[in-house]
Amino acid sequence: MSDRRLRIALLASSRFAVRQPFAGGLEAHVSQVAHALAALGHHVTLFAAPGSATDLPYDVLPVHTFEMTPQSRDDYLTPAWTVHETHAYVSVMLELAGPLRDSFDIVHNHSLHYIPLALARTVPMPMLTTLHTPPLPWMESAVALPGGVASAFAAVSAYTAAQWLPVNGVVPVIANGIDLTAWRPGAGGDYAVWSGRIVPEKGVTEAIVAARRAGFPVRFAGPIGDASYFEDEVKPLIGPDVRYEGHLRQDELAELVGSAAVALVTPRWEEPYGLVVAEALACGTPVAALARGGIPEILDWSSGSLARPDDPDELTRAIRHAASLSRADARLRAETHCSQNVMMQKYLDRYYQLIGARVRSTRPQDRPAA
Repeated sequence: MSDRRLRIALLASSRFAVRQPFAGGLEAHVSQVAHALAALGHHVTLFAAPGSATDLPYDVLPVHTFEMTPQSRDDYLTPAWTVHETHAYVSVMLELAGPLRDSFDIVHNHSLHYIPLALARTVPMPMLTTLHTPPLPWMESAVALPGGVASAFAAVSAYTAAQWLPVNGVVPVIANGIDLTAWRPGAGGDYAVWSGRIVPEKGVTEAIVAARRAGFPVRFAGPIGDASYFEDEVKPLIGPDVRYEGHLRQDELAELVGSAAVALVTPRWEEPYGLVVAEALACGTPVAALARGGIPEILDWSSGSLARPDDPDELTRAIRHAASLSRADARLRAETHCSQNVMMQKYLDRYYQLIGARVRSTRPQDRPAA
């Protein structure tokens, strides 16, 4: 790995701010990457939604906004947020292709929007796109543009890489990692913990029901992403043995997770990675999870227990088994398989490879001898 200090543009969500408490795992991940790169001496500029933290060791590239006319706002077929999001990404890509063309060595795209992919060929610096999701329709359409897409790719898990195989071909895997100094081992306790965005696809209700059957009280935390779901399905389950802790900052969440006997991860969809699994293991808390998506790549027999989706009895048994596992083994699993340092080394190696390839491809060819 080179010791050259790089100028790196990170593209995040133009809709959700990168600041604590985080809106979701993607925002937490991008913040962590920005901090890690800055700590290694690189110059980081973050493109993210208004309200993103600015009192940190990186610059923030403001999101370009505009005022919609009343006629545009009244178009019920097009949600206003989609217009603003597309405008923001078109604007930043035009800036990278124009006024900022000499400001960066590489662009690292973490957005879930198609515009950075569609316009990647317009910018002079290489782009690396991390695939945090399955192939979303608009992203897939950008990859399929004539001439291909001018971005390299990395997937957060082998599962996600396999999903993108028919679209992109073989995609290297750079598994997510977490800051093991921020997620420290806790003493454990007598309750089960669940954390994440409170939306139907994350399955908090399944976690609560299974934990009750297994004999564990539940404490859960996260932003309420679907108010109707919370009111209609989650709130009725709250009682003396089930407590909602709110939307917590990272340090508060680490304390809650580290003080639990077992962490529950119960998605209704195929999780591309499962950041909450890594966070729980780093806190020394064994995990009972549904075997979906990339989650089985993180857990092993010493650190957690997997259950088949849609099998409540098996999930109940998995909770009881995981709670009996060694907290030291859970932490060891995080140290060997979920390290931020390993992730950042792989990303930096990829940056230098892409920059070197771009330099070689644009270098004037030697003139033939007369």
